Amino acid sequence: MGAGIVSFKVSAPMAMPPAAARYQKVKHYVLERIEGGSLKAGERVPSENELVRELAVSRMTANRALRELTADGVLVRLAGVGTFVAEARVHAHPLEVRNIGDEIRARGHEHRARVVALEGVAATPELAERFELPAGAALGYSLITHFEGAHPLQVEERYVNLEAAPGYLANDFTRVTPHEFLIRVAPLQRAEHTVRALVPERRIRRLLKLEADEACLLIRRRTFSQGRIASIADLYHPGSRYELSATIQPR
Repeated sequence: MGAGIVSFKVSAPMAMPPAAARYQKVKHYVLERIEGGSLKAGERVPSENELVRELAVSRMTANRALRELTADGVLVRLAGVGTFVAEARVHAHPLEVRNIGDEIRARGHEHRARVVALEGVAATPELAERFELPAGAALGYSLITHFEGAHPLQVEERYVNLEAAPGYLANDFTRVTPHEFLIRVAPLQRAEHTVRALVPERRIRRLLKLEADEACLLIRRRTFSQGRIASIADLYHPGSRYELSATIQPR
């Protein structure tokens, strides 16, 4: 019933050591210059040697930061020429991330959302690791039940980096889904997924109207925008009313 998704396991990163903090510092330095307009599409970014001098990091650290920004599509590296800011363009991601409202309406049914919780929270140590942010960083939290007609189809539990998606907590998510809002303010760069079946905890069973021993399908998703983690979501679906399917063609 759902979008085609290729599943794979993503493990939460370990606590960020000092070396990782230094390469993140380089990434943020470059991203801030791009977002601030001092580096525009097609312009050359500082070389590894220049970053070493400006930020007092090792060449290996600078190289890692530029490689990751290139892999994220933020930069383009030309051998023997230099590294440049990539032109803005739309990408079709191989892991299709769809709006639950559009998915339901495409079947000719009515989508309705009930907001159970919407509030600001401080990042726990576990969330801070997953977001690659300091413990206590400000996050947005939402818990929403999405209905297809009269039946609950998805419980969406989401944490959002408020720096990546300012204004998240001011939205009416009965009218605009979190997906629609995030695509607008924090365009999807890439996504990580874990998909598994489980018997959910009581609060999720209650929202999905499941029996005590009834299983659900959980999609755990982490999305990236502009080189940083924008949101982490747990998407619960009743196993008896939801399935994932994909068509894979050999190259």
